[in-house]
Amino acid sequence: MGHDIEFDQRLRRLTRKHRRMADAGIVHRMGPDGLVLPYPRRRMPAFPLRGVAILLAAAFLFKAFLFASLGPTTYDERVARLQAGSVVEQGGAWVMQADPATVWIADQINALRF
Repeated sequence: MGHDIEFDQRLRRLTRKHRRMADAGIVHRMGPDGLVLPYPRRRMPAFPLRGVAILLAAAFLFKAFLFASLGPTTYDERVARLQAGSVVEQGGAWVMQADPATVWIADQINALRF
């Protein structure tokens, strides 16, 4: 009986490992005994840092483009209108406020204009 349970457990472990290798791919690593063995490739982290960085850069470019297009006075007036609104609008005003990075990028955009 004990032999059958060990066999079933090993079979389940191997099936699970094989399924992970089929889904994620295979990486070959050398074991402590010098034997090269296949292992499932590790999945990417759940939090994509590169995607967040790209999103932040796009947000700064958007803010700077608006700041450069509207000018500082009009931009600040619109942010002030958002601050007087609902909680969601106040959050948007906090995000859209002109910070030094936005002003600098807007200056660079204005310098490129002819």
